[in-house]
Amino acid sequence: MTKPDSKRSSMALVTGRPSNAAEEQVNNGSSDPSVSGSPHHAVTPATPNKPKSAKQVSRDNLSRRNTESEVFDDGTNTFFWRAHTVTVLFILTCVLVYVTLLEETPQDTTYNTKRGIVASILVFLCFGVTQAKDGPFTRPHPAYWRFWLCVSVVYELFLIFVLFQTVRDGRQFMKYIDPKLGVALPERDYGGNCLIYDPGNTTDPWHNIWDKMDGFVPAHFLGWYIKTLVIRDWWMCMIISVMFEFLEYSLEHQLPNFSECWWDHWIMDVLVCNGLGIYAGMKTLGWLSMKPYQWQGLWNIPTYKGKIKRMAFQFTPYSWVKFEWKPASNLRRWLAVLGIIFMFLLAELNTFYLKFVLWMPPEHYLVLLRLVFFVNVGGVAMREIYDFMDDPKFYRKLGQQAWLVAAITVTEFLIVVKYDPRTIMLPIPFFVTQCWFLGIVLILTWTLWRFFIRDITLRYKDARRRKQEVTGDCGRPHGNGGTATSSGRSKLNGISESLRHRKS
Repeated sequence: MTKPDSKRSSMALVTGRPSNAAEEQVNNGSSDPSVSGSPHHAVTPATPNKPKSAKQVSRDNLSRRNTESEVFDDGTNTFFWRAHTVTVLFILTCVLVYVTLLEETPQDTTYNTKRGIVASILVFLCFGVTQAKDGPFTRPHPAYWRFWLCVSVVYELFLIFVLFQTVRDGRQFMKYIDPKLGVALPERDYGGNCLIYDPGNTTDPWHNIWDKMDGFVPAHFLGWYIKTLVIRDWWMCMIISVMFEFLEYSLEHQLPNFSECWWDHWIMDVLVCNGLGIYAGMKTLGWLSMKPYQWQGLWNIPTYKGKIKRMAFQFTPYSWVKFEWKPASNLRRWLAVLGIIFMFLLAELNTFYLKFVLWMPPEHYLVLLRLVFFVNVGGVAMREIYDFMDDPKFYRKLGQQAWLVAAITVTEFLIVVKYDPRTIMLPIPFFVTQCWFLGIVLILTWTLWRFFIRDITLRYKDARRRKQEVTGDCGRPHGNGGTATSSGRSKLNGISESLRHRKS
């Protein structure tokens, strides 16, 4: 498949050159300083009044482009990267011809219905993988990310179908996927005896800690490692981690699964599992930001060791962009960061509430598949959100994967509300309500001060300073050398008058 223009070279974006010129210099292996990331080598148009094209980068975006890594690519276009639309269409047609003419259709209505739905989904995936629009990621292959985009569409349609069913029909529909589903399951309570060291148990005084060591401990670590790679900011990761523990405290009256010991919340989760995952993720981000991105065709590498290394690096990013969220820079970015944190927390809560209302055990493969799905689509969605927020003049609309992830998160929450409104509407304890009300008031107060009151005060001071400067300029004498001479005489007269006053 032909590589898209967005992955040719980040140097072309920094200098404001058209993509075809950047492609020519990259393919020729040029490393001339005139195509480096320095803005001093930007190409100026021949006509000063000529408006900039849509593909040229404005000066406001130079700081954002400086966070991108430089990419050197020899432009090799192998069979692996070429489009195979005709090949896929031919194979798909052969399969359909075989099913139609050579295979005998079973007389089982349920089996035929399931197979027809699966076949329809597979045909849609084949179309999407070959024809869908590319996203910001291109490694290991653009078709991989197009596949997950189409899976997002299928999953959203599945959620819409479940949303339009009755509660009983929706839960029984899950039996078509797995006959073991559709049965109410008890929730496990992680609270109870919260003693770290239990002297009453002579056999194993540390049994409370060992009981908490289940499969969710490595899942927490791995999950926060991946979330750090997605968000690429230490502060946002820590805020989301701590906020989710507060949500578990606030909602443990609704789901017994949220009832945990204090040391399970703050030591096992925040410090050990989440903290170590975030630390490992930040170390990986540091390596990715310092890693050189020099790509060469596999058959252009002479040694076998180099070929193996190139194959391994195929599963690393093609280039790297350092996220600089800067939430306090303006109101738009502040609201965007708050929205990202809110959607992250809502998606985390949906994991627990969905399996509660649809009667799925935590170890079921559907729960694991949903987590794998969000791992693959979350990174693309976050990159599209960052581009849309950081450069709205170039990215005029929200990315397709980000749009779908937001729609999926909202649809999952609506299913939870419809299928078990009694649990959702359980009254929150009064002291918990007070804490959340205080937090919301503090956020609103800081927002008003930072982006309204402070800005108005600064604008007033600036206007007052300018007015004083204008008044001072008007009071100063302006003219030729004669006025300068007179002012000099007045100074001498002033000195002589002071001398007379001293003598008298």
